[in-house]
Amino acid sequence: MPTDVPPRRSKPARRRAGAPLRILITAGPTREYIDSVRYLSNDSSGAMGFALAAAAAARGHRVTLIHGPVSLAAARGVHAVSVISAAEMLAACRKAWPARDVLIMAAAVADYRPAMRLDSKRKKSSRDFVLKLRPTVDILADLSRRRQPTQRVIGFALEDRNARRNAESKLRRKNLDAIVLNSPAAIGRARSSVEILVCGGRWRSLPNAPKGQTARRLIRLAEELATVRARSQRT
Repeated sequence: MPTDVPPRRSKPARRRAGAPLRILITAGPTREYIDSVRYLSNDSSGAMGFALAAAAAARGHRVTLIHGPVSLAAARGVHAVSVISAAEMLAACRKAWPARDVLIMAAAVADYRPAMRLDSKRKKSSRDFVLKLRPTVDILADLSRRRQPTQRVIGFALEDRNARRNAESKLRRKNLDAIVLNSPAAIGRARSSVEILVCGGRWRSLPNAPKGQTARRLIRLAEELATVRARSQRT
């Protein structure tokens, strides 16, 4: 279950340019249990989300990292909140988001959950086992709908076909400020190549690099987006 996060505030205060940001980052997979021992999940290691949290903390920002089941340790200065399911991640994010300036949604949240969870382990048999699934709540879309005008939202898209088109559609549908596109080849790897699209801009490609280096570039992007927002609020 999620641990406590910093107290909720009804509305984030305006940020002056150059001031530390309050950044909410999600990372890793979620697990959606079928019975007491089996679950649906994915291969996300959480490495990019943890690298983002470390990069943000190193820049002096206040970081809350909400992550699924992973074998990684959060960097010093990062407030880490461990969750298991998509529902738990949603609840933790809803609690933390009102008092944050930026959301970076790097988690690989399960799109579906079993319609019914069995209380005990299901025994194997020779008969087919039909599993009915229901969609989970879209956490990124939910938080984007709830944001204040001063808050910025960066999403991730993992695509294996029609990559740019699908990512751009996600950017528009979920009202994001920017989206980071990567491929399944990045899962479990220490390095990755990503492409970035800022709302109203053009695609930019970051070369293949260690995830820590890519994370530092993305945190600078978050700073730029927040600074643009802060300036627009003053004019």
